[in-house]
Amino acid sequence: MLLPIEGLWVQGKEAGSPLPEWVNDYCIRCHNPEKKKGKLDLEGILEADVAQHAATWEKVVRRLQSRQMPPAERKRPPEESYDSVLASLTGSLDAHAAAHPKPGRVETFRRLNRTEYQNAIRDLLGVEIDAARLLPKDEESHGFDNVTVATLAPSLIDRYISAARKISHLALGRPSSRPGGETFRMPADYTQEKHVAGLPLGTRGGALLSYTFPRDGTYEIEVLLARDRNEHVEGLNGSHTMEILIDRAVVEQFAVSSTGKKGHDEVDKHLKTRTQVRAGPHKVGITFLKKSYSLLENKRQPFEAHFNLHRHPRLSPAIYQVSITGPYEAKGPGRTPSREKILIRQPGSGREEEPAAREILASLIKRAFRRPASKADVIKAMAFYRDGARAGGFEAGIEHALKSILVSPEFLFRIEKEPIRARPGTAYRVSDLELASRLSFFLWSSLPDEELLDRAISGKLSHTEVLESQVRRMLADPRSRSLVSNFASQWLHLRNLDTITPDLRRYPDFDDNLRQAFRRETELFVESILREDRSVLHLLKTDYTFLNERLARHYGIPGISGSRFRRVVLDPDHHRGGLLRQGSILTVTSYATRTSPVIRGHWVLENIIGTPPPPPPPDVPSLEKNTVDATLPMRDRLAEHRANPSCAICHDLMDPIGFALENFDAVGRWRTFENGAAIDVRGRLPDGTVLSGVENLENGLLERPELFVRTLCEKLLIFALGRGIESTDAPAIRQIVKEAGVDEFRFSSIILGITKSVPFQMRATSKGKPGTDP
Repeated sequence: MLLPIEGLWVQGKEAGSPLPEWVNDYCIRCHNPEKKKGKLDLEGILEADVAQHAATWEKVVRRLQSRQMPPAERKRPPEESYDSVLASLTGSLDAHAAAHPKPGRVETFRRLNRTEYQNAIRDLLGVEIDAARLLPKDEESHGFDNVTVATLAPSLIDRYISAARKISHLALGRPSSRPGGETFRMPADYTQEKHVAGLPLGTRGGALLSYTFPRDGTYEIEVLLARDRNEHVEGLNGSHTMEILIDRAVVEQFAVSSTGKKGHDEVDKHLKTRTQVRAGPHKVGITFLKKSYSLLENKRQPFEAHFNLHRHPRLSPAIYQVSITGPYEAKGPGRTPSREKILIRQPGSGREEEPAAREILASLIKRAFRRPASKADVIKAMAFYRDGARAGGFEAGIEHALKSILVSPEFLFRIEKEPIRARPGTAYRVSDLELASRLSFFLWSSLPDEELLDRAISGKLSHTEVLESQVRRMLADPRSRSLVSNFASQWLHLRNLDTITPDLRRYPDFDDNLRQAFRRETELFVESILREDRSVLHLLKTDYTFLNERLARHYGIPGISGSRFRRVVLDPDHHRGGLLRQGSILTVTSYATRTSPVIRGHWVLENIIGTPPPPPPPDVPSLEKNTVDATLPMRDRLAEHRANPSCAICHDLMDPIGFALENFDAVGRWRTFENGAAIDVRGRLPDGTVLSGVENLENGLLERPELFVRTLCEKLLIFALGRGIESTDAPAIRQIVKEAGVDEFRFSSIILGITKSVPFQMRATSKGKPGTDP
């Protein structure tokens, strides 16, 4: 078989290729028709054209790049031999992919997930919403929640209609038949003894809430205090002063103290006030004036956590719930960011209302549908406008039309239609408008802005220099923080922190404050790599992190005071720095009662090295709980996994990596002993590299930086495309890694490489008849 790339393949073999001899020497012993280990038979395809079995050879490439094969205990080739055969094999695969691009197929219809919907409403209407209160959680697939979004279940339709009604009403500040409101409840394990970031200095505890007041008018703010299981207000000793603030201005002060014979039912009944508030977004603060106190001399460092009567008793009263209701005596819609964004033209008379409405709706449709508004689009929206305007006037008509836009499939779905005359099973370039949506939902998790849309409408966005300019502009925009809060939060499993509660008998100083500090440290750290356009290798090892007092105390780092997070340059004896040393990662990869070298090792294999082990087969017996002494060191307890040959296949890869992280306990604190015995942190990488401790692990990973960069590229590509990685994507990923390496693997070079890649800029047609897209 001859490929159209000159000099590559002759009769199924590459001239001078080291591959056949190499495979015969190191692979055929296990991967033959009889043994077929790992369900892989290389003998049967060795003489065939590599391109005919590209998916199989890509599996081989992945294992060879990570040096997982041949196994460390078997005869292994010298390092230069690995490089030679990989260069030959990937060269052939990449050349075939360049001649026959296979970009994969993104679903024709992809619903906006909850995060994208929330950001789209923000950018379209200037309204901040909490989509979690309006829409159900999206299911995850391939590690991200923007993959399984190809359909809209009938049960969801009512939720979207209800959301559209509430959002359009809030955005325009239309009058309501009765006061509305919202209730905010504090986490049960939230400690409120120290200053909360964003609230005035000299205060302690409470909360700072973002709330959009729909109209100018009077609003009631009511506060309930935290109680124990006996319905007694916690921490109620002496007198305290509570303040309610709006945009840092004090609205009301209250005295909080015991009411004597009246009991605890009366303690917080007076904690409510009514106040005039202008429409629009505001910050509502509820907090206590901080009282001076003296630390008692104690042999042990006092706990930071105070939220539970029996284990962590509160020292002072705390906020349990805040309710905001209104408006009462509404005075009008006021001047709000959302009204200014929507009502771009005000009619001067009745004759001007329809032209003004047409202009407003055409602008909204263009941004909401991510394309120029067609005549049919405007006619349909104007019909809804007239229905609303007849009943309630100009703004009622705009609200009614806006609701129709927000429930339109053109807004709720990202739609990519293949060209009418495209042949089945072929690849084509997506349109500039589709490319604009791919860019904005990748980098911003939101709609394209006017500049990006205009470049797409002009047909210039796909030009290389224009595309690069737009990508760099978008990365510099604050909205690109979604790469941290949305992409990195899922890639690094930060979202799992909300479901993690370590055993409080073993880890009594854990509370929601620490949980949120863990998240904040990692998000600020990843954002610093993005904003400063550093090499992504700094994610693995660096000499700084971000700390506030609460987190610094947990890590044992002195000299950090206050609730504000700040960048801290670290000393080696702080044992902190890259991702593998951060409390967020170490906590989500542990059990409630102990560390888990298995989970930690699996996390590194999946998210850093990119070669996760397969799930355990269904016939493998579970580890018997009563056969292992819980007082034994973790290494001895896990030896049973590796004693079973069925388990050892995966655990011999996972466990040694996890052992290297055993100096960190289940909540990320540094330790050198466990149960009185020194911790053994000797481990091994899949390539056979022997290591001891986290620093050796970091250095070992950095010995082959392309593995981590490849894994990061794969995760970014899944997130960008909303589909899983396929073997046909591997040549494009290798090209991205190669080009990024020239630029020291800077974050921007990886993002640019992805946006220029075949999978991002192209799409495969369906294999049915031409024009089979709905």
